[in-house]
Amino acid sequence: MMIHTCVALRPCRPPLISSSKSTLQRPPNCKFSVRNCIRDPNNSQKLVMEVKEKLEKEYYDLPVGENGRDDEDMILWYLKDRRFSVEEAIAKLTKAIKWRQEFGVADLSEDTVKSIAKTGKAYVHDFLDVNDRPVLIVVASKHLPDVHDPCDNEKLCVFLIEKALSKLPAGQEQILGIVDLRGFGTKNADLSYLTFLFDVFYYYYPKRLGEVLFVEAPFVFQPIWQLTKPLLKSYASMVKFCSTETVRKEYFTEETLPISFRD
Repeated sequence: MMIHTCVALRPCRPPLISSSKSTLQRPPNCKFSVRNCIRDPNNSQKLVMEVKEKLEKEYYDLPVGENGRDDEDMILWYLKDRRFSVEEAIAKLTKAIKWRQEFGVADLSEDTVKSIAKTGKAYVHDFLDVNDRPVLIVVASKHLPDVHDPCDNEKLCVFLIEKALSKLPAGQEQILGIVDLRGFGTKNADLSYLTFLFDVFYYYYPKRLGEVLFVEAPFVFQPIWQLTKPLLKSYASMVKFCSTETVRKEYFTEETLPISFRD
């Protein structure tokens, strides 16, 4: 089975945003450091209001409400992500809001992804890990790119991210991703989907993914990882290759361990 090496995005979703130096570098005239903003909540609040006012004037057609242009929690999150640069935060935030609207994130539900979810290829675990993080589990051997509709795969992905984030306890901001690679073969290889997954976290759910475990990676996965790793940018450093024993001992208690890792 041929491995999909094309990482061009499929037409079923709006294009992801390509990064550029102008959007990723902190402008030299930025007066606020991350540390100063964290220490002084007033500075942070002023910047939130500045972003909010600019969005109202310049992007008035964007939706409002939760995850909209006037969502102050969302604005603050993107300011932190962009090291409190107002212009960079606005650029990334507006793209994220437009993507949510075009992708139809608010319309996703258990019913809309029921068919693809039945495959068991991915799910949100019922319990948190030992660090109080919601857990998103992907069973790689059940991902069949030549069989399943790529649009359905992407909808399930986004729905589960939203579901995991809804389980965040107070004081926790990130989730744990576990990719179970037992039984993985070339028929399961899908670089485009893997890149989509990391791109979604980078552009639309920044800093929400705390760590990714690649569990029991077989030899056949190594060349795929070598192709994928450069595309993941800083997210590659979040990946940890480990055994099922590590998952059992370091990430869960006996009561909270996922059933699939009990054997």
